[in-house]
Amino acid sequence: MAAAPKVIVGMSGGVDSSVTALLLKRQGLEVEGLFMKNWDEDDGTTFCTAAQDHADALAVCAKLDIPLREVSFSEAYWDEIFEGFLDGLDKGLTPNPDVLCNRIIKFGHFSAAARTLGAERIATGHYARLTDADGSPQLCKALDSNKDQSYFLHMVHRDELRHAMFPLGDIEKPDVRRIAKDSGLEIAEKRDSTGLCFIGERPFRDFLRTYLPSRPGAIRTTGGHVLGEHVGLPFYTIGQRRGLGIGGVQRHEEKPWYVTKKDLDSNSLIVSQDESDLYAPALLASGMNWLCEPPTTRFACAAKIRYRQADQACLVSPVDLHEDTWRVEFERAQRAITPGQYAALYDGERCLGGGMIVRSCPP
Repeated sequence: MAAAPKVIVGMSGGVDSSVTALLLKRQGLEVEGLFMKNWDEDDGTTFCTAAQDHADALAVCAKLDIPLREVSFSEAYWDEIFEGFLDGLDKGLTPNPDVLCNRIIKFGHFSAAARTLGAERIATGHYARLTDADGSPQLCKALDSNKDQSYFLHMVHRDELRHAMFPLGDIEKPDVRRIAKDSGLEIAEKRDSTGLCFIGERPFRDFLRTYLPSRPGAIRTTGGHVLGEHVGLPFYTIGQRRGLGIGGVQRHEEKPWYVTKKDLDSNSLIVSQDESDLYAPALLASGMNWLCEPPTTRFACAAKIRYRQADQACLVSPVDLHEDTWRVEFERAQRAITPGQYAALYDGERCLGGGMIVRSCPP
């Protein structure tokens, strides 16, 4: 009788990865857990939960009678994600480290480590589905549209998806918690983690000040009128309306102010009270990752420019195939298109891939 395939599960100490391991164990597979430590908790703060998460993962694996190994990718996370994140902020972007963490760490370094441990497949607690089309994997949305995480997976290399498993893709989150509770897992009601991938729920501005110098500059209206002073362009994002410190400015209506642009040349934060200034009909994206046959001509699909956004009908056209630059033109103008974030493309339930937003395109 052939041995059961070996699957290594990325164990985070949370309910999703725990139920992932449980379901695979019930299928008769040889399951092992691998806990990733990708940020130093000994950084003088109380926001990193790695020690508690590891303890929870150990307890779950003991309950399921599977081994748990630990691996640190802290150096890779710093070199390949976090330094780029800081550099992007310094260049006026709003990077999304969670998307790159999946591509580089979870489906890069983690996959490689799992293979060295003899794993045939890896599994994570992501809410997404994988289907097969003529031997090629297709990334699809999860059954639970509230939890669907295909947006965060659209930059994962297609070849890596061949070895991946997402057991929660056909299950809704309340049922995942019910399975954990019925199975006696103490983490059944553990709160879902939020904040930056592996870094935790830190006060974002205070955290960034540790790594980025503060370069104050003028807050200006779109007409050039100075309203106040910002603390540094990296600490703001397009569409932001809170924390600007310019409420009740004289000679202006008592209406919210919105960040519309970061002007690096003058180190100015551009704001407007006209929310229509936040809307643009199109964007340019580059560094595309295709989870389908790479297109070469214009095609219609849908896009998301942020997590949990409803699908937005659009036309995608190559601008420069050599430079891998594409124009995404929307049926309806989009609010707060943010350079450094990602545009994920969809054909119905299937994720086609996507790329990083370079800039919005005016009418």
